[in-house]
Amino acid sequence: MGATTAFLRSLGVEVFESGHRRWPDAVKARAVAETLEPGATVNAVAARYEVKPNQLSAWRCLAKQGKLVLPAAEMPDEPMAFAPLVLCEAGPPQPSQPSGQSADRLRLVFGDVTIELAADTGAKRIAEIVHALGASSQ
Repeated sequence: MGATTAFLRSLGVEVFESGHRRWPDAVKARAVAETLEPGATVNAVAARYEVKPNQLSAWRCLAKQGKLVLPAAEMPDEPMAFAPLVLCEAGPPQPSQPSGQSADRLRLVFGDVTIELAADTGAKRIAEIVHALGASSQ
């Protein structure tokens, strides 16, 4: 257990004398992302992080609900892919936005999920989000 504890501490996991651990969201997201790799299993990843498989599955549910943001997938060997773009005719001017909302927003709609981003969000980040949404629907 000592080697794994050192591994977890190097990731930023707080390991207490009682055996309890405090998991940063970034580490949870990393573990979940590892379960999405080809050939990976929840049981194998759970063993590596010394958590019960049902705990890792709970983290996966959080990620599917958008409550845990996964790191961008490394795609060195994947060819570039394009998503279809739907353009609509401009409608009549919209009334002013309710307080707290800005017209300078970008809205991504994927099924029942709507994500609003700042208009200046970089293309790379948008691609990461679209890629993550596509992976979660498979």
